[in-house]
Amino acid sequence: MEELTDVKGLMARRSNDDRSFQDYCADPAVAATGWPPDVLEQWPFDHWRHSPFEDDYGAIDPRDVVWRLEMVTAQELSKMPTGETDAGRIEEVAEHPDHYSGNRGLVSRRWETDGTWVRAPILIDRRLLNPLGSGLQVVEGRTRVGVLRGRLLLGKFVAPKHGAWIGRPAVALARG
Repeated sequence: MEELTDVKGLMARRSNDDRSFQDYCADPAVAATGWPPDVLEQWPFDHWRHSPFEDDYGAIDPRDVVWRLEMVTAQELSKMPTGETDAGRIEEVAEHPDHYSGNRGLVSRRWETDGTWVRAPILIDRRLLNPLGSGLQVVEGRTRVGVLRGRLLLGKFVAPKHGAWIGRPAVALARG
């Protein structure tokens, strides 16, 4: 079995638009990463041809990342950056949050009733990036985080905490 040593290779396993998500997850090299299905679907599966993701995250070794669904405060999320190639996207969405969340059925109802998103976004610990950083960064879910930021700026209801998939360095978690 081929061992994947970077996210670029994980994205390339998608290889075409005809491959189902189920087939993708059944690929032994993809399954060996141990990444949660929700993370696989939102990031390497859905964005396999999105070159900015390769530029920002392609060199990350999937074996070095441990994923957990964690709660993050709205304040922390509202200040969180995204990758260099998508810089400005969160701010762009924040200027018109209702445009991005309104009239979208379950999405708009969830924001109005619970003050949060339907699906947890993907965040990465910046210690996994090159160059190394600190704190967290939005990988996928820039629109969701932009809606949150915009709703806060407009004084609309936003829950104090939100679920998010967070990828952290496996070594750091093993230490403690």
